[in-house]
Amino acid sequence: MTPRPPRDDGLLRALHDEHGPALWHYALRLTRGDATQAEDVVQETFLRAWRHPQAFEPQRGSARAWLYTVARHLVIDEHRSAHARHESATAQVPEQEAPDETTQVVDRALVSAALARLSPEHRAVLQECYYRGRSVAEAAVVLGVPPGTVKSRTHYALQALRLAVDELGGER
Repeated sequence: MTPRPPRDDGLLRALHDEHGPALWHYALRLTRGDATQAEDVVQETFLRAWRHPQAFEPQRGSARAWLYTVARHLVIDEHRSAHARHESATAQVPEQEAPDETTQVVDRALVSAALARLSPEHRAVLQECYYRGRSVAEAAVVLGVPPGTVKSRTHYALQALRLAVDELGGER
């Protein structure tokens, strides 16, 4: 492992003072005028220069060119990331999608047609237990039959209702 050169805070401050404003304007162009993102790019560029001073090689070019390259790569990486594709800041909230009630209307019509195919006893027990929310005991009193009859009619009524829905082309 090669030894890391010591960080020189004074050098970093001098780099920032000399190249900071020009780098910010460059980052502003790269981010299409997004000042907040441009500030983030400049901050991250100088942070990388501070953390990895060995990455700058003076024989390969000027400090400004190196800083510009780092900033450009940061913007490209951000653009390619999933974060940039899935989130974007906007001043306007997108229109809310109105719920589609068509399915509910079709379902209601299908259930009504299927209920009409049931025997009066089966239809009555479903109306009492499901539509009126009565318990088995309460439905038994209203219908004038024993609770066991309400239970068995409910069971067979639901089977008949499923069959009727299937025959009418409904989906489960």
